[in-house]
Amino acid sequence: MLPVVLNLATVNLTNEQFYRLCQVNRDLQLERTARGELVIVPPVGGRSGNREADLITELNIWNRQSRQGKVFSSSTVFKLPNGGDRSPDAAWVRLDHWENLTPEEQEGFPPICPDFVIELRSRTDSLQPLQEKMQEYLNSGLRLGWLINPQNEQAEIYRPDRAVEVVGFPVILSGENVLPGFILNLPF
Repeated sequence: MLPVVLNLATVNLTNEQFYRLCQVNRDLQLERTARGELVIVPPVGGRSGNREADLITELNIWNRQSRQGKVFSSSTVFKLPNGGDRSPDAAWVRLDHWENLTPEEQEGFPPICPDFVIELRSRTDSLQPLQEKMQEYLNSGLRLGWLINPQNEQAEIYRPDRAVEVVGFPVILSGENVLPGFILNLPF
């Protein structure tokens, strides 16, 4: 099952309307691109769901030890500063960035770009839309991102002001200076 993309560029869906649309359609995972397209993301299968859970677990274990930020699942929609409302498979926001948000902003779709994201390509995902999504994060202030691609046995590393680095499996990814001490062994 592939994502369904609706072109709503001329509809001008407000942030409040998008939020309400998501609230009344809780059974759907909805995203909005920076271009104003509405993306209906299909559910993932068992293997991808298990891999996603492993990624979040590894990130959360590191974060519980470091206490440097907040970890988020793929159910969280972030309102990105440069447009778009996106849900990474795993995300991390530095604690001081999170605490700068009001309680209302924390409760809704946080108006912030995560400092770190992981996107995991599932069996039915096309690669190019995920790469475009990673660029949206970078354009909005992402400090480090990993696009994990089990089908091609590789990972793409996204950093500001640098070309995307592609590494093959097996590989150990480092959280670098964004997540000091965090490492992820791939394949997992």
